[in-house]
Amino acid sequence: MGLLNLFSKDSPGLQILPSGSLSVDRNGKVLASTVSSIIPGETINQISQAVLRLFRGSREAQVPLTELTLQFASLKITARELRGGAMIFLTPKHTFNVSPQKKT
Repeated sequence: MGLLNLFSKDSPGLQILPSGSLSVDRNGKVLASTVSSIIPGETINQISQAVLRLFRGSREAQVPLTELTLQFASLKITARELRGGAMIFLTPKHTFNVSPQKKT
């Protein structure tokens, strides 16, 4: 049985997509957030650091960028530059609502 365990994989877990907004300073520290506390802080930090890197890169390339929108398969990220920091809006593309079962 030990050999068979080498080929078994854990089933992937479902993750809730972040939704809400957050304001970060120029160092990536979250100042205010409406994102649920269920979302890991590491995920929020990764998103904010990536957005700040994009804004910094545009300034270094001398291409002023004040707003950006990133559209992924299931998540839309909109960000506005705020004097080195950013206001970031996270919007899931699909919200899965459970509809009530009809009684027959």
